[in-house]
Amino acid sequence: MKIVREETLLSCGKYAASAEWKKTRKSLYKAITEVDWPRGAGTFTIYPESGKKRGRGNGVKPIKLGLMDELQRQGWQLEEPLGIAILNRPEEEDEPAPQPGKKKPAKKKARKKKPGNLDAVLYTDYGPVALEWETGNISSSHRALNKMALGLLKGVLACGILVVPSRELYKYLTDRIGNMDELEPYLELWRSIPCKEGVLEIVAIEHDATSAKVKRIPKGTSGRALQ
Repeated sequence: MKIVREETLLSCGKYAASAEWKKTRKSLYKAITEVDWPRGAGTFTIYPESGKKRGRGNGVKPIKLGLMDELQRQGWQLEEPLGIAILNRPEEEDEPAPQPGKKKPAKKKARKKKPGNLDAVLYTDYGPVALEWETGNISSSHRALNKMALGLLKGVLACGILVVPSRELYKYLTDRIGNMDELEPYLELWRSIPCKEGVLEIVAIEHDATSAKVKRIPKGTSGRALQ
């Protein structure tokens, strides 16, 4: 697989300038380029079919599995929950007024709302490094970046990295999958986030070749979309 673009949105503080980040980044990006299809082929060749119609094109989740396996071997934790943003929400927003002669009902405990697990996390001396590999739609890409940016603002994360398909790869994948082109108009917004410590990056990936001789990447099911 090729990395065709590396977009650094935020880079500040000790971790951004550290030898540890340079080593982690080099190792991670090497692992990304080693993602292949078919598995074991050594290069990434995709079946050249549009994913716009149901049952056509290629899935996205199997592409991610090879990288996750490698990161786990390197000591990353997969599907890791982190308390980046926990909001207390009451069970009932509007309590009915107590009736005359009746006791006021006891208040219900607040529920804690938090973002979903991170795809992979590496714990470092500077704090956790988080990676999200996009397998959802463009809204999912925004949520992933916002989650990691918030983690930097709150000092929970040292680094956040989002991996998304390039436009060229996107057209062969599940329709409406998050991609670099659709994130482009909003990059300036993430760059404007006040940063005292940490790194936020987007990595755009692309296939090495196309061939009708390779199998389509299988799709799973997630909600309404085949992935």
